[in-house]
Amino acid sequence: MLKTLDDLLQEGVSGRTVLVRADLNVPLDGDKITDDGRVRAALPGIAKLAEAGARVVVTAHLGRPKGKPDPAFSLAPVAARLGELLGKDVRLAADVVGESAKATVAGLADGQVALLENVRFDPRETSKDDAERGEFARELAALVGAGAAFVSDGFGVVHRKQASVYDVARELPAYAGGLVLSEVEVLRKLTEGEVERPYVVVLGGSKVSDKLAVIEALLPRVDKLLVGGGMCFTFLAAQGHAVGGSLLEEDMIDTCKRLLADAGDKLVLPQDVVVADKFAADANTQTVAADSIPESWLGLDVGPQTVAAFGQVLAEARTVFWNGPMGVFEMAPFAAGTRGVAEAIGKSEAFSVVGGGDSAAAVRQLGLAEESFSHISTGGGASLEFLEGKTLPGIDVLERS
Repeated sequence: MLKTLDDLLQEGVSGRTVLVRADLNVPLDGDKITDDGRVRAALPGIAKLAEAGARVVVTAHLGRPKGKPDPAFSLAPVAARLGELLGKDVRLAADVVGESAKATVAGLADGQVALLENVRFDPRETSKDDAERGEFARELAALVGAGAAFVSDGFGVVHRKQASVYDVARELPAYAGGLVLSEVEVLRKLTEGEVERPYVVVLGGSKVSDKLAVIEALLPRVDKLLVGGGMCFTFLAAQGHAVGGSLLEEDMIDTCKRLLADAGDKLVLPQDVVVADKFAADANTQTVAADSIPESWLGLDVGPQTVAAFGQVLAEARTVFWNGPMGVFEMAPFAAGTRGVAEAIGKSEAFSVVGGGDSAAAVRQLGLAEESFSHISTGGGASLEFLEGKTLPGIDVLERS
């Protein structure tokens, strides 16, 4: 049974220091945030604690700085945006558990919020050595002091056995934040008991190998599994079609043949694709049948016939899970497939879950109405591992604590 943020608030937090692990791993263009979705998702829990008089210390990571300070991965832009959304100053410590962090935390008054610098600036955060991670977790716990509590509210990292996610929950009284709770509740609807049918899964992204485990876990449960993105070309190759210069995992072709043989008519592949003569926004493009890709041309999106066919399946669905774009949506000539499929999901009467990662980014970048989906996950990798049936360390430690 998870202890929750609401439980902590009922216990009382005024005057207490609360360490919050959030997922603030936002995309940056220089020092400008290009998608603040994760910051906005973290906002409710932080705001509740601050309004209740807690001294809130937020810890998070950004990118992969390889265990040492790197200005390119500073959380300074995040602190500024979080402060704007909260309507109050968010103090940024210049380090994680050093002198600046200690001074920043010590200087907090009730209701104030601080953000520690990128937790991955310390190599112990991601260490495979339990003792090293444990040592770092104890330093984080000491930083917030006696009587403090820990709130895990970064669903996008709960599949990582890392110090600020897993080990610190063993050092402090630990609670699940509202964001984590809502994510787990939604994903359990898709994995436990009966879902409303037809149950349709839409998978895109680059590689079959990245999605193999979730495909094998979901195929027995779903009515249809629609495949787009770069991964579709390995399936097309498994059917004996030439795929030109498209992304192809040759070592996965036999696996795709097996999946196609085992799945019957559950697996639905593209009927047509948008191809280009180079990987660029100004490339020459054409739409061709999925079995007629010209030699050396690259498939970079699903075509309009595929969007229509997928749309027909989605219109009848009552439960939908979508993870992975249908094409290179970041380039305008190859965004129509992702937009069309996303719009079909949004227009359906289904309980619809967008599985985080690039899918969530596409919803926002393409200007689609977020409220047209039942739930947009903040954790792509975490949501996939949950659906695969894996134990998520950050959830497991909360349940055991």
